[in-house]
Amino acid sequence: MLIDIIAGARPNFMKIAPIIKALEVRASEGGPLRYRLVHTGQHYDARMSGAFFEQLGIPQPNVNLEAGGGTQGEQTAGIMVSYEKLLMESPCALCLVVGDVTSTMACAIAAQKLNIPVAHVEAGIRSGDWTMPEEINRMVTDSITNWFFTTSEWAGGNLRNAGVDDTRIFFVGNTMIDTLRANMPRFSAPDFWDERGLHAGEYFVVTLHRPANVDASGSFAAMLKAIGAGTRGLPVIFPVHPRTAKTLSDVIDLPENLVFADPQPYLQFNYLVKHAKAVITDSGGITEETTVMGVPCLTLRDNTERPETVELGTNELVGTNPEALGPALDKLFAGNWKQGGIPPLWDGKTSERIVAALEQLLCR
Repeated sequence: MLIDIIAGARPNFMKIAPIIKALEVRASEGGPLRYRLVHTGQHYDARMSGAFFEQLGIPQPNVNLEAGGGTQGEQTAGIMVSYEKLLMESPCALCLVVGDVTSTMACAIAAQKLNIPVAHVEAGIRSGDWTMPEEINRMVTDSITNWFFTTSEWAGGNLRNAGVDDTRIFFVGNTMIDTLRANMPRFSAPDFWDERGLHAGEYFVVTLHRPANVDASGSFAAMLKAIGAGTRGLPVIFPVHPRTAKTLSDVIDLPENLVFADPQPYLQFNYLVKHAKAVITDSGGITEETTVMGVPCLTLRDNTERPETVELGTNELVGTNPEALGPALDKLFAGNWKQGGIPPLWDGKTSERIVAALEQLLCR
């Protein structure tokens, strides 16, 4: 029985890798499910896509829709048209989507239009912020999903509040943490580690890409100034997202301790995170990884779709006001940051639970 696994953007790749591995293990044991890996082409930059396939052992896609580029609407339409064509020529029994990127929503819509059921991995998370494209993707996808695989009880509660029956919700844990735990022994320092004289616990990592933080050069510059001042001269490693690079070129008088780098491959980026004094970010996924690795995390957002990283983990919401960053960093340097813990079922076995549930759902 064939299921399509959809991936299109960097956040997807960490989430599908362990699912593919679990499916292959079950197939070798006589399991009934087979998969077709569909890359939509949403991230077509090799730095954002290609290296992840190699490092995480993801096989080459069976299909590449090559639908990258353009506006949100153009990209959504391109993915839907290409995926619909694939399904009409070669249908599958299930469309499995992960996360909250454009590919997730577009392929879910195309599948349901052709009466192919949809399963959503990382379903039910909500920030409540409709200015985030990801929030719209989550809401639309979950509104037409058949089976929901959740990372937390909180996410399941969001689905129940929206009227989803318990029989369709499966609390399985976090596939991205499966990938993290499996690859932690393989983390390796980036090429510039020695060149920059980096030492564990004596530098920060920064990632910023959300429109509220990086699209306006004035407010972006103010945030960078606050980061430079608050980190007290320690190196601040900043792998620059392509979106961020466009605005960064307009910023002058950058703090001297900012160290700009290209987007890093998975193993090198997480080496940096694991050994950092702290991470400053506006990424939701990174807050999950820092929670499991026990690294302090300061999130430059006013809301989060992953509250468990704040309630249980090492993450704190600092907000988007640059003036709030200094006091948060003072707390860190004073040694008063919380220790945090690991949320339930973030144990590295999520993908096995997903595959077991899919076998029951599809083959009963």
